[in-house]
Amino acid sequence: MTDQDADKLVGSDRVLAVLAELAKHPRGIGLEDMARAMASAKPTVHRALASLRRAGFAVQDGHGRYVLGDEFLRLAFAHHEARPDHVRVQPVLQRLCERYGETIHYAGLDGRDVVYRSKLDPTSGAVRLTSMVGGRNPAHCTAVGKLLLSYTLRTEQQVRDWAGDGELPKRTEHSIGTAEELHAELVRTRERGYGVDDQENEPGVICLAVPMFLTSPAAPSGAISISALAYRTPLKKLIEDLPAIRAVVADPAT
Repeated sequence: MTDQDADKLVGSDRVLAVLAELAKHPRGIGLEDMARAMASAKPTVHRALASLRRAGFAVQDGHGRYVLGDEFLRLAFAHHEARPDHVRVQPVLQRLCERYGETIHYAGLDGRDVVYRSKLDPTSGAVRLTSMVGGRNPAHCTAVGKLLLSYTLRTEQQVRDWAGDGELPKRTEHSIGTAEELHAELVRTRERGYGVDDQENEPGVICLAVPMFLTSPAAPSGAISISALAYRTPLKKLIEDLPAIRAVVADPAT
């Protein structure tokens, strides 16, 4: 690689870092605040923003703040809508959302996190969750995460290696905090074939998850979850309705 190529790589990385930071500010961000967030000089950040503006990935509003451009959003949503897993799970999300009037997710595992690939809210009375398509949450605090981990972490040593040193971060007072607790929960999850989140990721919110097999009959491609306010749709109710939930996931026309 030549020195010129190395400079181009650094410049590309910088532009991508500015793009990622810009996505965190849906109401816009000024140049000075962006430079401060990036810990970079204003001229450097300005050049990156100029590159994004030329591509249509960033624009300035009437107050001079930078926001994501329509071209970036068009590409992102077009890609999301065309993804095979999104297309195939959408009828399942729609059917479960209509049946329970709660928020439905399709998520996959990525290291220590779950990544939400699809989400559908009911037309009214939706739970205001922190999740968003492309967003992440700690796997050990979520129903989808524990369900998917149960397929890959089958021994206590594997759980310890995955968890690393120290205690696991707790999102609420109900969250699992140690590798020993997580191993025991994964054993239970594997035995019953579904995952639960009893106010472990967000206070007052429960969740039940079942596997989705899009690419293999043995290894799930992801998991479908129903997230609800605990007082409105108790976890016990979803567990009792598990056969119906599994039937919808297997065939949303049921």
